[in-house]
Amino acid sequence: MKILVINWQDWLNPLGGGAEVHLHEVFKRVAAKGHEVTLFCSRHAGAPKHEILDGIEIFRFGGRNNFNFVVPPYYLCKFAGRDFDVVVDDVNKIPFYSPLYVRKPLLGLSHHFFGKSIFRQAGKIAGSYVYYSENLLNKIYRRTPFAVVSKSTLDEFRERGFDTSDFSMVTNAINPAEYPMRVCEKYPDPSVAYFGRLKKYKSVDHLVLAFAKVIDKIPNAKLHIMGRGDFREYLERLARQLNIEKSVKFWGFVSDEQRAEILSKVHCVVNTSMKEGWGITNIEANACGTTVLSANSPGLRDSVKDGVSGLLYEYGNIEELSDVMYMLLSEHELNERLSRGAVEWAKSFSWDYSADAMIEACRKTIENYRKK
Repeated sequence: MKILVINWQDWLNPLGGGAEVHLHEVFKRVAAKGHEVTLFCSRHAGAPKHEILDGIEIFRFGGRNNFNFVVPPYYLCKFAGRDFDVVVDDVNKIPFYSPLYVRKPLLGLSHHFFGKSIFRQAGKIAGSYVYYSENLLNKIYRRTPFAVVSKSTLDEFRERGFDTSDFSMVTNAINPAEYPMRVCEKYPDPSVAYFGRLKKYKSVDHLVLAFAKVIDKIPNAKLHIMGRGDFREYLERLARQLNIEKSVKFWGFVSDEQRAEILSKVHCVVNTSMKEGWGITNIEANACGTTVLSANSPGLRDSVKDGVSGLLYEYGNIEELSDVMYMLLSEHELNERLSRGAVEWAKSFSWDYSADAMIEACRKTIENYRKK
């Protein structure tokens, strides 16, 4: 097949996240299986307009802030006349509304809807722009089949009135070679970590507030926060206000090797986000032999096997988060059992399986289009 993928960013973009990791890991394997994959995305500093990486031909036009306006004219001028068998529209934040102008088999790819959670991140004006843009999706994409990354996302589509009978599941996964896939030696001091973008809707401030309560019971506990984002300054200020800044380390950007090392050495990883497509960082932590304590939020609950690979707590409940965190740091037998279960859970996720699922979703989309 000849496949065109449209996404806001490529995986090399410094502002990329889990959606870009998913795109890269899935479609580089799709390309390796003999299919032609082209990516149409926005430009970023230092990136050429055209290159081929990991078997994927990349074309970059427009900027991150205006890419949704760039997509229709550039698609019509540059790509509509080419012989693509299927177009994959990676719907992320503000949709491209591709069903209005793509006259080829079209497959949507969705990680999650922001819904009202966008208002925690963006405020009223920008948040309303994203919120109502997503709501237009209900009408414009009504007859478009989708590949989704989790049951939570599938449920969201059902709640929006979509017929999901021709939807496909293409889950996030890991590359086992990048992780220990065993329980490793932990830091001497009881340690907790967060890994991911530092954005307001990720609610990492909940973790800092809960950790301050843990410090009262375990004075030598440590918190490692890995990742970049515009919420970091607020989190650093909050740590100072709580007088725990000496127990909290902000790593900023970390390499893949550093990430695996830190995730392996901490006693638990905490994920506080109010909403995700799936929660790949939970599986990455599990692959390092580390228990996950995660908010029972859409998407995140799909990536945690509660009581086996980690534990879930009620999103926004700082007291519960603190209590469960303390329990994991103090009850060693419980944590060791969950850590072993975490490794077994992580083994069940493979990018190869996800690539095969994407190929099948594309084929099904083409076949159904031809029947119309």
